[in-house]
Parts: sequence; structure tokens; C-alpha cells
Amino acid sequence: MPASRWAWLTDALVVLAGLGVWWTSERRWSGPLYCIEKPGTLWSGLAPLPAGYTPECPESSSYRQEVRSGLSRVERYRVDGWHPKALLDVMKQAGYRQTTDDPIAPGNYTAFLTGRSGMLQYLATLQDGQTVATLSGRP
Repeated sequence: MPASRWAWLTDALVVLAGLGVWWTSERRWSGPLYCIEKPGTLWSGLAPLPAGYTPECPESSSYRQEVRSGLSRVERYRVDGWHPKALLDVMKQAGYRQTTDDPIAPGNYTAFLTGRSGMLQYLATLQDGQTVATLSGRP
């Protein structure tokens, strides 16, 4: 095969590899679980996600942009029943210290925690018989 064909083939493979890397990284931001950095874990690998919890992300485009740009981090999990402190206990076992304890109203609970990555907010709300627990803070 002539050298010019090898060069063309090499260039094509480099372009395809680059497109593959780009597609893999961009796919996260367009998907519904864009905010979950390490699936199966809580707060990006801090601890395993307890059984029964389903990850989800806010649908807001502003949240998506903040997470993508690295300005903030948010993770949201849903589980059947009202368990406002279940994930809070996991965070505390992983080394975070709870600084507030605020049952805002029936079906709403919030707390602030401090730890390795600074301060984060924990919010649990009751929606249709399920607990929706949201962790948010700076990356």
C-alpha cells in the first residue's frame, strides 16, 4: 500500500478516535442522569448507594449547565416511603459532620453538612409516597 494511503488511514483513525472520546464525554451531559458522576455510589464515590434508591437529576437546564461547568454539584435519589435521614446517615458514616437539623414542615427536611469537599446541603422531600433526597454543594 502506498505511503499516502497509510497516512490517510492513520488520519481517519485519529479522527474517529477523537469523535469517540468526544461522544462518550458529551453523552453524559445530554442524558437524564447527567449529575451522577459515579453510578451506584453516593456523592461521586463517597459510599455505595443503599439498596432501593433510584438516581435522578434535576431537569432544569440551569442546573445542568452549573454541573457541567463545575460550579456546583447535585445528586438526587428517590426511594419508596418516608425516610428523610437515611442518606444523611450514610454521609455521616463516610465522614461528614452534620451542622444543622431542620424539619422544615411535614414532608420536608433539610440539613447542612461539612466534610472533605466543604459544605453541602441535604434536602429530603416527600413526593407521592416517596422520599426524594437531594445533595448539593460545590464540587
